[in-house]
Amino acid sequence: MKLKEDLNPILLLLFHLMVSIYTIITFLPSYLLSWVSQPDGGFYGSEEERAKRVKARSVEGCPEGPYRAVSATKRLVTSLHPGVDTLDKVFEYAATRFPHRDCLGTREVISEEDEQQSNGKVFKKVVLGEYRWLSYQETLTAATQLGSGLASLGQRPKTNIAIFCETRAEWIIAAQACFMYNFPLVTLYSTLGGPAIVHGLNETQVTHIITSKELLETRLKAILIEVPRLQHIIVVENTPTTWPSYPRGIGIHNMTAVQKLGARPENAARERKQPLPSDIAVIMYTSGSTGIPKGVMISHSNILAGITGMAQRIPNLCEEDTYIGYLPLAHVLELSAELVCVSHGCRIGYSSPQTLADQSTKIKRGSKGDTSVLQPTLMAAVPEIMDRIYKNVMNKVEEMNCVQRTLFILAYNYKLEQLAKGYSTPLCDRLVFRKVRSLLGGRTRVLLSGGAPLSAATQRFMNVCFCCPVGQGYGLTETCGAGTISELWDYSTGRVGGPLVCCEIKLKDWVEGGYRSTDKPHPRGEILIGGPNITMGYYKKEAKNQEDFFVDENGQRWFCTGDIGEFQEDGCLKIIDRKKDLVKLQAGEYVSLGKVEAMLKNCPLIDNICAYANSDEIYVIGFVVPNQKHLLALADQYGIRGSWEELCNSKAMEELVLKVITEAALTAQLERFEIPRKICLSPEPWTPETGLVTDAFKLKRKELKTRYQDDIERMYGGK
Repeated sequence: MKLKEDLNPILLLLFHLMVSIYTIITFLPSYLLSWVSQPDGGFYGSEEERAKRVKARSVEGCPEGPYRAVSATKRLVTSLHPGVDTLDKVFEYAATRFPHRDCLGTREVISEEDEQQSNGKVFKKVVLGEYRWLSYQETLTAATQLGSGLASLGQRPKTNIAIFCETRAEWIIAAQACFMYNFPLVTLYSTLGGPAIVHGLNETQVTHIITSKELLETRLKAILIEVPRLQHIIVVENTPTTWPSYPRGIGIHNMTAVQKLGARPENAARERKQPLPSDIAVIMYTSGSTGIPKGVMISHSNILAGITGMAQRIPNLCEEDTYIGYLPLAHVLELSAELVCVSHGCRIGYSSPQTLADQSTKIKRGSKGDTSVLQPTLMAAVPEIMDRIYKNVMNKVEEMNCVQRTLFILAYNYKLEQLAKGYSTPLCDRLVFRKVRSLLGGRTRVLLSGGAPLSAATQRFMNVCFCCPVGQGYGLTETCGAGTISELWDYSTGRVGGPLVCCEIKLKDWVEGGYRSTDKPHPRGEILIGGPNITMGYYKKEAKNQEDFFVDENGQRWFCTGDIGEFQEDGCLKIIDRKKDLVKLQAGEYVSLGKVEAMLKNCPLIDNICAYANSDEIYVIGFVVPNQKHLLALADQYGIRGSWEELCNSKAMEELVLKVITEAALTAQLERFEIPRKICLSPEPWTPETGLVTDAFKLKRKELKTRYQDDIERMYGGK
C-alpha cells in the first residue's frame, strides 16, 4: 500500500539523512520515557504484534462461537452508570455532572449570496461565524419545556411522534424531550421520497411531527393531504409565525412557541410519566436500500446497551472532547455516536456535508468551513466521504511540483513503515501532514467508520495523513448500530474488530453459498448478533420478525444479519460477503457484487460503481459514475472531444474506461468471471437526493436497476 516511488536520488539521500539524524536524537528520550511509564501493552508493539493480540474468543470453544470480547466473556455489559437505565436519565446524569459545560453548538449565519459558476449554474454560498453554544443545563431545560409543550398540544405517553429534520441541535433537543415524556420517536430520513414518508407517517399513525421550514415547504407540504391523522406540525425555526395555504385542521407551531407553552406554570407542574427501560424509545425507519423502509422498534435499554459497547472502544473519552455532527441523525450510527458523547459530557458542534470543510460546496471562497472553526477531536464518517477525501488529496499530490511530491511520497512511505513497527513520526506529522490534517480541523484523535466496508488504501491514508486511528465498525439498525469496532491500536486493515462488550456473535453455516464454521483456516458463515442491544423487531411486520429475529433457550435475543463473516485467530471479524449481494451466473459461478464494487472503487477513474448480474446471463455488467477530472484527461489523451454528457454517452469512452477497470480488477485479483464485461457511464453523480443511494451512500440496487433498465438490456444484447 506504499505510494509509487520515482524519486530523485539526491532528494532521497537528503531525506533519509534528515530522518536518521532526527531518529538518533529522539530515540533515547522516547525509549527511556516508554520504559519508565510501562504503558498498557495493547497500545504498543509492531503492527503484526498488535494485530495478533486476542480481542475476543469463543465462549464454548466451538469454531461457530458465540464469540465475546475478552473483557466480557462472563457477562455482557448493559449500561454505562448504575441506575441510569433509560435515555432521559442519561441526559439528566450528564446535566448534573456538567451543568455549565458546552453541549450543543450551531454556527451563526453571517451572510448568504448566490455565486455563478463557469458553467452558468448558480450555487448558494454562505459565510458562517463562530459556534454559539447551549450548556448541558440549558439543553435539558429546552428539552423539558418542549416535552411539556408537546403534552399540552395533546401528545400522549406511548403514542408515536415523528421527526423529519436535518441534523441540527434542535433534533437532539426534540429527541430528549420525547425520551423524557415517553413519546416513542419515529425517525425518517430527510431525503426519503414522498411515498416513503407517507408510508412511515401513516403506518405509525402519528398526529404530531417535528420538522424544519425547508423540509415542510419542499417535502411535506405536497403530501399532507395523504396523512389524514396529522394534527400538529412543529417547525424548529422561529420564523415565520403565520402559515397560509396549508390544509385546515393542521396547526403549525414554532418550536419556541411550544417551549413557552410548556414553561407555563400550570403545564410545567404537570407530572410526567417516565419511561421504563423496556419502553420503545425510537421507531427508526431504514433508508430503504432494499425496498419500502421498515420501522425498527428500539427500546431505551437497547440503545443504552449499544452506546455502552461503543463508548468502551473509545479510549480516554471525556468532557474535553469535541464531536462534529453532520451525518443524518435518522441513521443509527450518528444518533448512537451523539448519545455516547452526551453520556460523557462532550460538546457537539453541528455541521453538514455542504459546510464541513473550507472547500465544501456551500462555503464561500476564503471563509472557513465547520471543521476549521470547531476543530473536533472525534468524528464519524461513512467510507464514501473518506474515499472522496483520499482521492481529492491524492489528486492534489499529483499537481505538486517535483520537490513537494517527492517529499510527500517519501514521508508517506516512511510513516507507513514506522506505523507497522509501532512507532510515531512527529517530524513528518508536523512538516508534511499538518496541512492535510487541518482539513478536519487539525485535532482529530479518533475517526469512527461505519455504514459500509472501508478499503485498506483509504484506511491507511487516513492513518498516515490525518495522524489518527480509524475505528472501523460493523453494526445494523437492528442491533442499534452495535456489533464490532476495531481496537484503535490495531492498525490492521480489512477487518472490523471483535464483538463489543454489549453483544456476542456466532456464525451460522450457509451451505448454498459454500460457507461453513468448519472451513479452514478460519470459520465462516452468516453473522448472527445477540445481546441486550438487539432491537424489538420491525413495526407491524410480524412475518419479517419471525424470519430475521429469534430468542434462544437462554432467553437471549438474536438478529440474523444476512452478512457473511469469518473469525480470525485473534477474535476479529472480517466481512467477506452478503447473502443478498450474491448472484449465481448462468454457468454456475457465484459473484459477490459488493466485493466487486469494493475492489473497483479504489480506481481513481471511478467515483461510484454498481455491479449488476442476471442469473440468466454469463457475465457481470456495471453502472459507473466516472471521476470528471480523470475521465476528461483520458478523453484528451485519446483525442476524444465533446461535452461531459457526450463523453459519458460515447461508446469509445466506455471501451477506454472498461479497459482501465479491467486492469484495476486484475490488480485487485478478482476472478475473470467477477470482472464487468460491459459498462455504462453516468454523467450525473449518485446522491441521496437522486434516490439512487441512501443517506449513508449505500446503493439502492432496485432503484438503480430501474434507472438503467435500458442500458441493462443493451449491455446484455437485448437491443
